[in-house]
Parts: sequence; structure tokens; C-alpha cells
Amino acid sequence: QVQLVESGGGLVQPGGSLRLSCAASGSIFRFDALGWYRQAPGKQRELVVSITSDSRTNYADSVKGRFTISRDSAKNTVYLQMNSLKPEDTAVYYCNAVARIFTFWGQGTQVTVSS
Repeated sequence: QVQLVESGGGLVQPGGSLRLSCAASGSIFRFDALGWYRQAPGKQRELVVSITSDSRTNYADSVKGRFTISRDSAKNTVYLQMNSLKPEDTAVYYCNAVARIFTFWGQGTQVTVSS
């Protein structure tokens, strides 16, 4: 079993920054990919960014140049630095981990961008 625990969400003004963290623990110590998805009210869950075990990244066009993903493989932790936040970034952000054919999700953390 794998647990993904997110932290770092909250309320921020437009133009501000937040850093999300996701720590993975459990029976799997190596993940093929880690990433972040988000789901806004009334919308489908969408990929924000992912990073593979060999550090290849895939960013959604809407966050390129503003968000940065990084991972600490020794700690099985992935981070999402979010800068220049916009109201349309408001959503629940979910950590995602893939190991072979298995996919795991965190419980989600709310990010609200509002003045």
C-alpha cells in the first residue's frame, strides 16, 4: 500500500506564490512518475505537471513558465512551486504517483487564489 500526503495549500492573492509538497510512503520505494493534477468546481480533473524517474517533465500549457515541479527521490517527495498565481488556478490539487501498472492519489489540497 502507498500513502500520498499533500501539504502547502491555502488562500493566496493573485500574483502570489505557494509551494505544495507530497510525501509518498508505503511499500513502493520507486515510482515511474510523480505529478500533480487539479480539479476546479464543475470541471474535470486535469494534469498540471508530471515528472518521470529520469526527470522528464510534462507541463500543462496553462502553467508553463509559472509552475515548477521538483522531486527528492531519496525522500520520495515531490514539490510544486506555483508563482504568479491566477484566480483560474483555484482548484483542489491532487498528488499522483505511478508505479508500473499502479496509480495512486493523495487526498487533495485546496488552493484558492482570490483578492
